Parts: sequence; C-alpha cells; structure tokens
Amino acid sequence: MPKIIIDPVTRIEGHLHVEVEVENGVVKDAWTCSTLFRGMETIVEGRPWYDAQHYTERICGVCPAPHGHNSAFALEDAAGVNIPVNGRLMRNLLECGQLLHDHVLWFYVLNGLDYVNVPSALGAKASSEELQTVQRRLQVFVDSGQLGFLESGYWDHPAYTLPPELNLQLAAHYLESVSIQATASEAFAVFGGKFPHHMSTPPGGWSSVPHEEQINRYAFKVREVKDFIDNKMVPDLLAIAPYYLDQASIGQGHGNYFSWGVLDWNDLEEGRPENRFFPQGAIIGALEGNLEVQPVNQLEDVLVWYNSTWQEPFNGVHPYEAKQRPDFTGPHGITEVAGLDRYAWDRSSTLKGVPCEVGPLAEMLMAYLVHGDSHPAKQMVDSTLAAVGQAGNVPVLFSNLGRIAARTLKIQLVADQTLAYVEALRENMKNGDLDFFAPFPDSPSGRGFSGWDAPRGSLAHWVELDGGVVSHYSVITPSGWNFSPRMTSDRIRGPVEEALVGTPVADPERPLEVLRTLHSFDP
Repeated sequence: MPKIIIDPVTRIEGHLHVEVEVENGVVKDAWTCSTLFRGMETIVEGRPWYDAQHYTERICGVCPAPHGHNSAFALEDAAGVNIPVNGRLMRNLLECGQLLHDHVLWFYVLNGLDYVNVPSALGAKASSEELQTVQRRLQVFVDSGQLGFLESGYWDHPAYTLPPELNLQLAAHYLESVSIQATASEAFAVFGGKFPHHMSTPPGGWSSVPHEEQINRYAFKVREVKDFIDNKMVPDLLAIAPYYLDQASIGQGHGNYFSWGVLDWNDLEEGRPENRFFPQGAIIGALEGNLEVQPVNQLEDVLVWYNSTWQEPFNGVHPYEAKQRPDFTGPHGITEVAGLDRYAWDRSSTLKGVPCEVGPLAEMLMAYLVHGDSHPAKQMVDSTLAAVGQAGNVPVLFSNLGRIAARTLKIQLVADQTLAYVEALRENMKNGDLDFFAPFPDSPSGRGFSGWDAPRGSLAHWVELDGGVVSHYSVITPSGWNFSPRMTSDRIRGPVEEALVGTPVADPERPLEVLRTLHSFDP
C-alpha cells in the first residue's frame, strides 16, 4: 500500500512527522509522530512554587498566556486562594489579546495557503489601486526568483479552486494580517509587559492596578483588530467556503469533543468553568447523533497513556501519577514509524475512556449547546450555516470546514467580548474597586488543578506542592489530545490520525489534502 511521509510538517507551532497509507486514492491509515521531547514538567519539579508559572509559560512561545494562567490557577487551587474579580478580568483581557493574535495568525499564515493560490493572483484583474499595488509587490517577489515561504507550494494542484481575483484579495489580506497580528501582540503587551511570556499574572491575581491610559490604549488596539476581523477575516471565510464545500465531508474523526472552557463570564466571583464564555463540557458520540453536553470531572475522567510513547510505559494513569521519563526506542532520525509499537514523544490522553478532539470547534459547540439563546454563538452559528446553504445542519461542522469556520467565528465573538470586559473593568474601578490581588502563602502544600483552554484547545496543569516546593507537575496540552498516538490496549487511533482516514489524495507526490486536514487542527 503506497505510503506518504511528511516530515517536517510546516506552518505549524511545533515539530511533527506524519505518515499515511493510501489505497485507491484515499487515506486508509495514519500515524502522527511528535518529534520533540519537551520535559518541562521534570524541570519544574524541585523548584519553589513561584518559579512554576514562569517556567511553564515557556512550554509554548506562541501561546504562553494560557500556560501562565493555568499554572497560576493550579497553584491557587493548591493553596486555597480565590483571586479578586478584577484579577479575573485582567486575566481575561490578557487571554483575549493572545487569542486575537493567534487566530488571525492561523487563518491567514498557517492555514490560508492550503486554499489560497498566491501565484494565481498574478493573473487576476485587480479591481482597485490597493489590489494593483499588492499584485505588483507579488510580481517583484516572484521575479526575484527567491520565493521563500512560497517556494515549495503545490501551486498547480487541482484542489486549488478559487478564481484569481479572490486569490488576489486573500493575498492582500494575508499581507495585512501580519501587521494586525503585531497590533494584537501590542495590545497584549500593554497589560502583560511584553509578548510572549508576560510577567503580570502571579498566583494571587494581577500584579498592578492598570491606569486609564493603559486601558484606553489596549481598547484602541483591540478595536483595530476587531475591525479587521469583522470586515476582512469573516467575509473572507464566507467568500472561500462555497468553493471548498468538499471539506465539509472530510476530517470527521471520532466525533468526540471536549473543552475545559476559557474566559470567565457570568461568574467572575468564583470562576466556575461551566459558566465561562466558552464553557467546560464534553460531547461523546456526535457522529451517532448524541449532542448532549456531559459534565467533566478531572479526577475521574482523564487518563494518560504511554503505550505508544517513547517514555516509560505506564498505561491509563491520572495526570497526578503521570511522569515524564524518556525511553527512546525508535529509529535513528525517526525515518519511518508505521508498524512500531512506540512511535512518538507525545503521550496519549482519553476523556471518559475515549479519545477526544479539542479546539475552537469543541469550544463553539459547548457555547452553542450549553448557553443556547443567551449566548451570541447560537445566532452566529445558525446564520453562518444558513449563509452556506446548510441551515440547521450542525453535523456539517464535524469536518475540516467546520474547524475553519469555528475558529473564525470564535474570534469574532472574542473581539466583541474583549470590549465588554474592558467596560466591566472600567465600571468596577469607577465604583472604587481597586482590588486586583489576593495574598498568597509563603510555603503552601497541597494538590492543585486548572483547566483553561489554549487557542489550540484544551490545556490543563496539575501540581503538587510540599512546603512551597513543587513535588510533581503534569501538563496535557492540546497536542496531547489531538495528536495522541495509538492508545489503550485496543490501539485506538488518536483524533488527528482518525480524522486523516478517508481523506482523498489526488497525487501522493503533492499531498495537499493531507495538509489541509492537519492544519485544520492548528498543530
């Protein structure tokens, strides 16, 4: 059976090797192999509690805020500290800046070139002076012979179906998105001090009282990003979707969805995850028509599996018992992994005994189904389905197209909600509430947990403290869910492995279709 190996997978946030077997032009089996051992949890162990947040933020340079927030929340849980309302609002505002940066980056830079044929834009009839300028810039770039990130694209692949004029429009917005990402990062840095790896959310809440000029500057930058999302990014989604409706039947996966939730909403006093703007919950068996959102108990529902991992082979243990102990038994250079019992550095994760997909699609499904008409996600999803001729057909979202749509609609909701958080903060301070920090004990002991989604999906930290020292630390990242290798004694495929099965491949030498499914998960 012909095999396709993609290594490295580019336009992603990590290190990934993927293999698929193709029969009669369709993927029949798949393996995802994370090729980097992180080991950050091991580094944190034995250090004082106040180091944990700063170390674990460095797990990811693209999404440091949710790691920092999870670490702080987990430490607070271990010490029995509940932070003030303003501390939650500030963490929300920082997280929103992170999301605005990340989702614009993903839509255009990481995912967009799977659908937008940039060289085709040179043949477009430019309808404005602005587009003519972009076209001339692209022509100079192509004529130089130094194509950079465009060098190895499959630009003559028949799966590119946009007309040249739409390719030109998207190419123009691609270039504009680079500066918009920078604006979102600047908004983050207004409160965070810098981006990435902020220093302003220690365990206990927020490190300072923001002043009016900071709040105004943050809101100004957010409005600039919001204008781009509302008037460029969302319309681009609606313009592209009709040309790629085939993606609505590709990449389904297992049909299990899960979110820890993110952004405290109507429960700022306690921050209960089921009340977040994107609430905590799980859907098991969506492909069989089960859309009931189930509650999640992290102590009972989450297990980590090592049976396909180059780490010590523990099977089905809770994260409080999970360790990171490398035990590499793979091929030198990781040249080929199909057929190996152990073939990746990522551990596998299950919720309620099954692999689960995490990410914006799961988050939007939870908001849509849990909050219903009280949440703007309901109207937004319904109207978008109607706009693409799929009114009321929620299962069409269980696909590559659904992931793209969910991430785009989610960030439009986030942009609106960010400004609502700004006004809530202003109102609190106007009324004399300047409480941003709760005292934290010097040498806490205990166990703590936090689940708070990253831009790419469900992220959680577990910590154990003994006299102020970290005795155990465990993290399950979004990749630890989506890119899980084979798991349990039944060797069940991970979510992305399962989603790749059934993907059509027109040309094994140019596996664009495989990349589309991979990038829809934002690896």
